[in-house]
Amino acid sequence: MTPDPAPTVQQLLAFYLGAGVDCALTEEPVNRLSDPDTAPASSEMTPARSVRTVPAAIPAVRAEAAPAPEAAIASARGAARTAPSLEVLRGLLENFDGCALKATATRLVFADGNPHARIMFVGEAPGREEDIEGLPFVGRSGKLLDRMMAAIGLDRSRAYIANVIPWRPPGNRTPTPQETQICLPFIQRQIELVNPDVLVTLGNPSTQTLLLTREGIMKTRGRWFDYDTGTRVIRAIATFHPAYLLRSPSYKRMAWQDLRAIAKALEERKSPAS
Repeated sequence: MTPDPAPTVQQLLAFYLGAGVDCALTEEPVNRLSDPDTAPASSEMTPARSVRTVPAAIPAVRAEAAPAPEAAIASARGAARTAPSLEVLRGLLENFDGCALKATATRLVFADGNPHARIMFVGEAPGREEDIEGLPFVGRSGKLLDRMMAAIGLDRSRAYIANVIPWRPPGNRTPTPQETQICLPFIQRQIELVNPDVLVTLGNPSTQTLLLTREGIMKTRGRWFDYDTGTRVIRAIATFHPAYLLRSPSYKRMAWQDLRAIAKALEERKSPAS
């Protein structure tokens, strides 16, 4: 049996980038398996001073890097509540350090489209392409979403698109419940400020998070829900995430049924002036 050829540097870099490795922490490789007792001591510091000072500094660094989830959620709620506009809300997210995903993401992925649109689409979290460009749904699933919108006469100039999580999880892993709860106040405020006539949740995670249901997407898709912002009730409907449709194209027929229901709802709510 012929062994597989060794991967090239380009292939290795592509693998690490896809796994969420975005930066190097040191300029030289570190052997984590080596005996720490044999590591050379610094010429500027005695071993006794190292033993006293390093452990004392570690708790302070960790406390700053990993705030308590309850405090982070409370901070997110307080910050989101104060945002009078989408521009201010984006600025608050740019400066918010309560979610650890911000530290591993390349950039904030806030939203795309028309902030005055009558329809808003919300997915779960950005992927690699979105993390690079800073816009939601720009990869393969984004192109499919564009085609889905075009099928009912929409495009990005007539829709608003966002995610529950505005930062890419490392390696495209599933966001933790704590990460979702920390980011939730911001997407809720985003929905309030856009104030669409129709809210479309894409996929199971965003549907369960925003529509407060424990049922799977197979049971929730195509059904209408009431999304209460506190000042207005918005009609909401769940459908498949475009990434899921790419993996399971046999469900595109069901997605088309959902799109027809969305188009009908938009037509029914169209004002005489428009």
